[in-house]
Amino acid sequence: MSTSKSMPVALITGGSRGLGRNMALKLAARGTGIILTYRTGADEAAAVVKQIEAAGGKAVALPLDVGDTRGFGAFVEAVRTELGRHFGRERLDFLVNNAGMGINVSFAETTEAQFDALMNVHLKGTFFLTQRLLPVLADGGRILNISTGLARFTSPGHAAYATMKAGVEALTRYLAKELGPRRITVNVLAPGATATDFGGGVVRDNAELNKTLAAQVALGRVGQPDDIGDAVAMLLSPESAWVTGQRIEASGGMML
Repeated sequence: MSTSKSMPVALITGGSRGLGRNMALKLAARGTGIILTYRTGADEAAAVVKQIEAAGGKAVALPLDVGDTRGFGAFVEAVRTELGRHFGRERLDFLVNNAGMGINVSFAETTEAQFDALMNVHLKGTFFLTQRLLPVLADGGRILNISTGLARFTSPGHAAYATMKAGVEALTRYLAKELGPRRITVNVLAPGATATDFGGGVVRDNAELNKTLAAQVALGRVGQPDDIGDAVAMLLSPESAWVTGQRIEASGGMML
């Protein structure tokens, strides 16, 4: 964490909607400046920025396709520019690799194109975007990678998606080790079934599926965005400074 008296700044990929939006709002409410990214939802991203600013916080939205590494160089320069112009800072304190997309298809029917799309966003994108942002991340900062409960338990139709997230979990341990000398902590947060618009909003909008999933959760319900946003805020708090290289599942105790 920077020793500057100015507010800490978090970069959240995919912060215009869903869990990313909630993470941005939760962190902003705790005094963190927000740089959020969006791929197509410029209006949604602008609305999140407006909501944070209306509450007295600071935020900026930048376009980014996490699945296209060719744009990473220009993106990092945009981050540098906004850090100075908007926050009076040279470094980020937090990086949350959240951006993602889901494809629900059986292993037997998964195409190479679908596999590549998932890999480019979830694994390759996370790997190389983090690499490019290392010079902009403060010593003593935090990296939080978002995974999924599906990397621990199984649900047919998510073989490729879960495979990418399992790769992210392995990457997290390596980053924690290699970035330890800079006092940068690196952890994984793995949500369970959560009622968002992810995957077409099926967990949120399909009452029968929602009930079936809730029956598999120790706490008796599926997750809500606030559950995940609060967990992110906890893992980026000063009290979590001694936690690194860990996988924390926020699933309410799903499939125990």
